[in-house]
Amino acid sequence: MKDNTPIFSLILGGFYFFYFALIGIYIVFLPKILNDLGYSAFDVGVIYSAAALMRFLTPFIFKHLFYLDYKIYLYSLFVILLSVVLFSWSVEHFWFYLIINLMFGAAMGISLPYIEAISLEALSKFRYGRVRLWGSIGFMAIVLGLSLKYLFISLIIVAFLMLLFGAIAGKEHPSQIKKKEEDNSSFSLVKYAPLWISLLLMQLSFGGFYNFFTIYESEVGISLDVIRWMWIFGVLCEIIMLYFQGPLLQRNLLQVIKLTTLITALRWFMLYLFGHNTYIVFLSQSLHAFSFALYHTAVISYLFLIYTQKKLVQQFYLGISFGLGGSLGALLAGKLYGDNLFLYESLIALLAFGILYFGKKEHV
Repeated sequence: MKDNTPIFSLILGGFYFFYFALIGIYIVFLPKILNDLGYSAFDVGVIYSAAALMRFLTPFIFKHLFYLDYKIYLYSLFVILLSVVLFSWSVEHFWFYLIINLMFGAAMGISLPYIEAISLEALSKFRYGRVRLWGSIGFMAIVLGLSLKYLFISLIIVAFLMLLFGAIAGKEHPSQIKKKEEDNSSFSLVKYAPLWISLLLMQLSFGGFYNFFTIYESEVGISLDVIRWMWIFGVLCEIIMLYFQGPLLQRNLLQVIKLTTLITALRWFMLYLFGHNTYIVFLSQSLHAFSFALYHTAVISYLFLIYTQKKLVQQFYLGISFGLGGSLGALLAGKLYGDNLFLYESLIALLAFGILYFGKKEHV
């Protein structure tokens, strides 16, 4: 199957759709189930931190012990399906459920980087965003349409369809990146240390948003129905950016990363100053197009450009930013929660920008 065929793009889009629909169920609905079963906030935090931690640890394991090929990738898809099947049987037993989540987190940290490497190799910068936006549509569709009554069966169906599309995408377009070009032992984080520190801090700054935005806005008097539409509006802006971002990615990618990091600092500062103002909050949500969609695509494209270890670097990006950054960000936001939460988040994003801006170019 040729790289640029509409069918191949459709298959990749199907994988993204069901991958992020699965993420939507996992982070939006499963915590509610755990709460109803009597899990404490600390228990829920441990579960989700553990899964994120596995996404962080997995690339270090692959750096020294494994090479991410189609066979291992396919195993990860089956482990994801097995994990969600076991969720409903294990959810009432904390330690059993924790172990299953460790499996789930590790497998999710393998499957997405593999597909991202294929997408970046096969698609132009114009086409990548238009394929990747199906992930945002999948997330939004599941959040709007899922009933808690059918949560576990929905998990299984979505995981199975993700496996189906993912297996076809990986097989029909085997990566042209030769194993000899991916000498994982030579992979270095230190060479581009300012970049990696900035990526970690950027995701750290999202801790307050992902975990406390709804609570924060509720406490200043905004209704839950309006808050739900704030979330949806942010995703819609993300989808629009993914569709039209191609020309922006033809410019200096590092400059795009710097700009979107600075915009994120502004976004959190707007929430700090005007979190009670519905119109300003909607305006801040529109910046999700820059602080997530454009930033994410620019980062993975830049990493794909500067590293020869194409799959491993995507694993490290997912692990360091969304894994370690997401885990620490949630814990830090819980510690700092209060009226000044988004002031702190703005300062963290500003620090991420400063490290990029002042870091020596050859080390970024």
